[in-house]
Order: sequence, then C-alpha cells, then structure tokens
Amino acid sequence: MPGRRLTADERALWREVTADVRPLDPQTVPPPPPVVPAAEMPAVPRARAAATPAPRAQPAPAPELRAGEAAGVDRRRMERLKRGQLPIDAVIDLHGMTQAAAHSRIEHVIADSVAAGRRCLLVITGKGGQGGGILRRRLGDWLNLPSIRPHVLAFTEAQPAHGGGGAFYVLLRRKR
Repeated sequence: MPGRRLTADERALWREVTADVRPLDPQTVPPPPPVVPAAEMPAVPRARAAATPAPRAQPAPAPELRAGEAAGVDRRRMERLKRGQLPIDAVIDLHGMTQAAAHSRIEHVIADSVAAGRRCLLVITGKGGQGGGILRRRLGDWLNLPSIRPHVLAFTEAQPAHGGGGAFYVLLRRKR
C-alpha cells in the first residue's frame, strides 16, 4: 500500500528474510535482448494470427432419455425400434445381478458396442416382482449417466417376442 510505513515487526521480518540475499555476479547474468524498434520488426502474416483457435464452446448436455421417447432420432427409426424391426447387434442379460454388477455390465457393454460400431442392443432386465424390478427401474437412470448418455440415442420397451416388459431396445449413436 503506498504511503504506509512498515511496523517494527514487519521490518524485522523483512531483514530476516533478506539476510542471506547477495547481489548477482554481473559476469553470470545474461545480457538483455536488444531492443528492436517497431518499424524494423518483421510483419506477422495474417494467416498466422488467424490460426489461433477460438475457445470451443461446451456442447449443451443431451436431454434426459425416457423410455419410448426420441431425442435426435427420426420418427421412422424410432417406430422401427419400438416395433423390434431393427437388427439386434448384442444382447445383455442382467437377470440375477446386483444393481452394482448390472450397472458395471451396462457401462462395459455399451463402451464395447460403441467401439465395435454396434447400433441396437437388447437389454434384458427381467420384470421383477410386485415392485416392478429394481434393474428395470434403474436402467433409465444408468443410460442417463454422463459416462453413457453421449452414446445412447433412445431406448424403449421390447416387443413380447424379445421379452416385452422385462427387456428394452437401446439405440446407440453411430461411431464417427
């Protein structure tokens, strides 16, 4: 702060901190770079100045998925998914698994499926007891997690031939 005098304690502390400070040897200090007038400096090409990338805007988070609803899927493809008319590339059977094991399995299979270019998965959760089945209820939560949601376009209950209320079709994004 300009105009303020140091207290006796502050002066004592400063003396203690600077007690072993010694001036640099002028022979070991490199000379400063020569000053070049602006008129003599080389011009920076415009392309180089424009090449500086603009900061990227963060993409908006994808909307929350709900069973049977489509966000970013054309109506025809969604209808084909609901009718079970898309080819099923992989089947995930979660019967008898704990929530933790089922969640881990979903994450791994979706990551592997995306890497392999698979598009449509059949996830068998089971119908569960009178409570509706915990795995069945939790599937939507897991598909909306930040680690999985970017890969999933839509999901919907499967047709009776594929398990009906105890299974879901999951449509994955195309690998680009």
